[in-house]
Amino acid sequence: MIKKILLIVLFCVCANLVMAKSGINIFAYSRPAPQSPIYSPEGISLRLNDLRGDFVLVMFWSRYCAPCIKELDEINTFVNKTQNNGIKVLLVSNSEEWTGIWEQRQLLQKYGATDVKYYIDKKGTLAGDFGVFSYPHTVLINKSGEEIGRISGTVDWDDDDVVEYIYKLKAQQG
Repeated sequence: MIKKILLIVLFCVCANLVMAKSGINIFAYSRPAPQSPIYSPEGISLRLNDLRGDFVLVMFWSRYCAPCIKELDEINTFVNKTQNNGIKVLLVSNSEEWTGIWEQRQLLQKYGATDVKYYIDKKGTLAGDFGVFSYPHTVLINKSGEEIGRISGTVDWDDDDVVEYIYKLKAQQG
C-alpha cells in the first residue's frame, strides 16, 4: 500500500514538473471568462465578451518584469503574423504601474511593440478575477468568450512553431 502511494505521489510530482516546464495548460473543459473591464488608451472600456467571434490571447504583463519587456518585440511580430486571421492579442497591465497612458505607449515603442493593442487593468481587477499574480501570463479565450487555457511564463512568440500551435488551438478549440 505504501509503495502504491509513493508511486502515485512520484507520478504527480513528475507530471507537474513536465507541465511547469512547458508552461502551458489547456483545460479539459472551457470556463466562463471574467468580464471586468479593461481600458484602451482612449479610455474606452472593453470586456472580453465584446470580442466574441475572435480567438483572444490576453497577455498580462508588468513594466517591472524583465522577461515581459524582453518578449515585447516578439509579441509584435506574432501580432503582425496573426492579426488578419481571427486572432486578437490584448496586452494588459495594471493601472497602478503607470502615471499616464503616454508612459506605457513610450515604453512599448522603445521595446518594439508598436502594433500591439494595449490596455489598462484598473487596480489589477481583471488579473485578480483570473487569479493571475505573476507575469508574463497569457490567458487563451475561444470564439465563444470562454477561457480554454493558459500559458505561464515567456514564449518565443515570433517562432513559427508557436504561431502554428496557436492556429491549431484556434482550430480545435474555436
